[in-house]
Amino acid sequence: MTVISTHKDSEALTLTFVAEFDADPERVWQVWEDPRQLERWWGPPTWPATFEQHDFVVGGRSRYFMTGPEGEKARGWWTITAIEAPHRLEFDDGFAGDDGEPVTTMEPTRAVVTIEGLGTGSRMTTVTTFTSAEQLEKMLAMGMEEGMRLAMGQIDTLLVDAPH
Repeated sequence: MTVISTHKDSEALTLTFVAEFDADPERVWQVWEDPRQLERWWGPPTWPATFEQHDFVVGGRSRYFMTGPEGEKARGWWTITAIEAPHRLEFDDGFAGDDGEPVTTMEPTRAVVTIEGLGTGSRMTTVTTFTSAEQLEKMLAMGMEEGMRLAMGQIDTLLVDAPH
């Protein structure tokens, strides 16, 4: 399993995932940069993602949906706020309506991804910051922790299978 730890910090309003991979930071970076690779892991196995837009530049927008086992769609969006290839990515992440545009019923979260080299491999740390304790608890109740753990668990296979 790629995820070696998760940590919820109710005071800091964060949920942190640490994963390690047998690939260098440049290769791990590609699973964020390339929308076709991102689609192969962003959603958990039973909720695969489809990225309709992925402008991987600062200020760029991403629009995606995850398709559930019964064909239902959960839509989301990102706005990329910082890129320091291949070591740091920051983006706002929120829910979207059927039109793919952000909904106003829930504030977006903020994600910071760091990728560091570990000899022959890499460590990826993903920290999601929430706007309130209520939002953190609501997202956990929706299955965010298990969903992200399962999603990130697909990256190892992708690193071996996908062209680089």
